Amino acid sequence: MKAKTGCVMAAVAVTGMTLAGCHASGSDAKSPAAAGPPGRAVTALARLRVWPAAAIGAYDHSKDFGPAWSDDTGAPGGHNGLDIRDGILRRDLTGVRLDDHGRVVSGTLHDPYTGRIIRFTLGPQTTDAIQVDHLAELGEVWTTGAANLPQDQREQLANDPLNLEAVDGPTKDDKGDSDASHWLPPATGYRCEYVARQIAVKTKYRLWVTPAEQRAMDTVLASCPGQPLPTESSPDVRLTS
Repeated sequence: MKAKTGCVMAAVAVTGMTLAGCHASGSDAKSPAAAGPPGRAVTALARLRVWPAAAIGAYDHSKDFGPAWSDDTGAPGGHNGLDIRDGILRRDLTGVRLDDHGRVVSGTLHDPYTGRIIRFTLGPQTTDAIQVDHLAELGEVWTTGAANLPQDQREQLANDPLNLEAVDGPTKDDKGDSDASHWLPPATGYRCEYVARQIAVKTKYRLWVTPAEQRAMDTVLASCPGQPLPTESSPDVRLTS
């Protein structure tokens, strides 16, 4: 028992930076969800490690995750000449109108978080009505393994379409950096897909879930055990040309 405790204490002593490589008691704990067929969110959740959030300081976006909405990353759809925010708007909005530079100037969003229909028009007074959200928030993933990743992988994570969704701006602000144990979309019909996307991100980037986050995800997926685990090629994920 002392050796196991020492492993946890050592991880805390270095501000969480060794947690990902520590395999003592608890590091390989799995979700109580029963293992299921491959390709399902509940199966992937059962394979994620369970750890408390690392006790480390806040991240700096430009330093730790690179410039916001950078096209210059290894994320799917990168290096296509558009910043990732416009790429997500083009993917998620309907009736999209572009300017001469390929930027989205108007469109309509069926908001997954609230179920509302939101009209978007580019402009200083209207742009924030629709925002692009990190489903697995950067502040949350920073404390569940992202701080351990190489810089290029952190920048990829921050700009990965798998982790991005156009949503109602005020609702995104309400969410903040919360994980699934503290916040779920008001539109209950989207919760299974929302949690599945978070699990897909944590699986892809080898992150962990906290015990409370794990329980919340299990509760959501109990109502949809067949929910597929999305990938970068899923229709709702991949960017349109």
